[in-house]
Amino acid sequence: MGGFLFDDIIFGPVKSRRLGVSLGVNLLPTDYKFCTFDCIYCECGWSQKATKKIKLPTRGEIYNRLQSVLIQRKNDSQPIDSITFAGNGEPTLHPDFVGIIDDTIQLRNTYFPNAVITVLSNASLIHNQKIIGALLKVDKNILKLDAGSEGTFQKINQPNGNLKLAQVVDYLKKFNGKLIVQALFVQGFNQHSGIDNTSSSEVEAWIELLKEVKPQCVMLYPIERETPENSIRKVDALTLNKIAEQVEKAGFKTEVFS
Repeated sequence: MGGFLFDDIIFGPVKSRRLGVSLGVNLLPTDYKFCTFDCIYCECGWSQKATKKIKLPTRGEIYNRLQSVLIQRKNDSQPIDSITFAGNGEPTLHPDFVGIIDDTIQLRNTYFPNAVITVLSNASLIHNQKIIGALLKVDKNILKLDAGSEGTFQKINQPNGNLKLAQVVDYLKKFNGKLIVQALFVQGFNQHSGIDNTSSSEVEAWIELLKEVKPQCVMLYPIERETPENSIRKVDALTLNKIAEQVEKAGFKTEVFS
């Protein structure tokens, strides 16, 4: 059962297939997953009900920690390719997310102006115009879209509250194409219910949603690490490449990470 948590505000850097040397930023608690989704494949494990007040790092703490790491890497001649917002849940949940993005742009420009700023988000909070504005400032605005149908969306992503797939698509359309869609494909079961977002009908429905969103690029993934739902399995490279061919035929640049 998955359950890995990042234990610091700044982590890595790691060698990422899509982002190069990626320095991670975790805006969330170091001992608790804090998210609006409870995805069956999440490396951080299942979301849990809060038993205590969740303490987030302050904007000042994040600034100081990031600046310290960037200064050290610059002094050591260790460049980075990306400053990547990921971590223990959904980064846009931080109440100072907008200001933190502005701070990060300033720090990036000062220490590593050739690095890109990347945000990995599940797109659940981009009804907020200020969050949209912040994401439009970053170099790689990577947003999740794993399903083509409501039923599969609910099974895979298990969003909090009453969030529907159609709402997520409407949110994504607000970027007018300035976004990258990330999709993770899985097969298996969840609570004895079959899950497969690689089926012909599901992929066709998903591509129709891509046509509405019009992303700059689509990234396709299988699961890579241990997952909280242990009955799902990794999708093979052949299946992912076939899906990628369909996406490309629909007119979208596609990257497969199998």
